[in-house]
Amino acid sequence: ALLALSMLPTVLGAWLGVSTGLSHVFSGGLGMILMLAGAFGFIYAIEKTKHSITGVYVLLGFTFFMGLMLSRMIAMVLGFKNGADLVMTAFAGTAGVFFVMASLASTIKRDLSGMSKWLFVGALAIMIGGIINVFVGSTVGMMVISVMAIGIFSAYMLYDLKQIIDGGETNYISATLALYMDIFNVFQSLLALLGIMGGERD
Repeated sequence: ALLALSMLPTVLGAWLGVSTGLSHVFSGGLGMILMLAGAFGFIYAIEKTKHSITGVYVLLGFTFFMGLMLSRMIAMVLGFKNGADLVMTAFAGTAGVFFVMASLASTIKRDLSGMSKWLFVGALAIMIGGIINVFVGSTVGMMVISVMAIGIFSAYMLYDLKQIIDGGETNYISATLALYMDIFNVFQSLLALLGIMGGERD
């Protein structure tokens, strides 16, 4: 329920960013710095408040912030003739990945905790690659990073869902944050990939 609720501020933030033109503030190196500083600040605050109701409000504030950050990419994709279709395809694709990973997590019996260190290394590599590519501006680099991110964060989704099912993560705020980040990254990467490969200009 909290995961579903957390999507509402994300949609609101994305809509606000696109409709007001705020999305342009989050471009280039400055946008990357803003996103990283804001995200790590919010995650730290969520960790500190996760055992109280305050943690829920901080989490929802974080998801609104992430929606704002996402608005730049959504605005770019909506600039294509088929932009709305691409956004819906990315949404449907993300929902499909979540459904598959949830089904796998409920049927796999083996312990997946050993995946965590490899997934962390993969996520770190994607983050470093993404920072470098902001300054390089390579389309091929963006495609490679997006494909890697879809793979890594889909696997993270499986890992996090399995942890919740097996009782490895019992705090509902931490569990929601982990799944939210997985879903956000898969959606963002799918959207980037679809925009690069399928965007139709007028």
